[in-house]
Amino acid sequence: MARKDDFNRTVPLPPGLTVTAIEKAIDYVERELAESVEIYLEQANVFSALVGIFATRALDANSVYEKHRHTDLAQTRFPDLKRRGSGSSPPPEHCLECKASKRPWAVQSHYDHPGWYIIWRYLVDPTCSLEPGRPVVIWRVEVAFFEKSDWKYEGSRAGTTGGGRTHTFGIRNPASKLKDKAVYARSDVDLSGSKAVPRNGA
Repeated sequence: MARKDDFNRTVPLPPGLTVTAIEKAIDYVERELAESVEIYLEQANVFSALVGIFATRALDANSVYEKHRHTDLAQTRFPDLKRRGSGSSPPPEHCLECKASKRPWAVQSHYDHPGWYIIWRYLVDPTCSLEPGRPVVIWRVEVAFFEKSDWKYEGSRAGTTGGGRTHTFGIRNPASKLKDKAVYARSDVDLSGSKAVPRNGA
């Protein structure tokens, strides 16, 4: 459950997006994915996609941002969400893409589009040591506007001999780019060896 005291209301947000909408999205993701931890144990990257999908659904329901109404376009094109009333081809300032990751800084995408990005950092805690009844916890949410120049191409090693993954784009110097961009950061979570863990004594 989102902790109200752990929000930073000074972080710039996309036009019309509110802390309340983000708070509701955190609660929705944690609640709805509580029964899906088995998917994480089987295939973590699929679970990350689910976090992004559920966060997008929550913002569609609780903010001025809406999902693309053409399902095929929403699943294959940028952005996940656009500001209501911004038209069928909104400018980057009214685009919002949801990303989810268990890693503390990295941001990856299949596109290098400019626009607003909201990154949902999660951890899976089967023991529910942070939140009773919540095996999935959103521990940090960052919001940032990225330009096309902020992305770097990360090629695929796939080839005729097999192996490798599809190509992606990654944010250059993500820790620097995302410094002071956390609109939400749980004060009872620390980083240890690049992994989010309960703070000692929390």
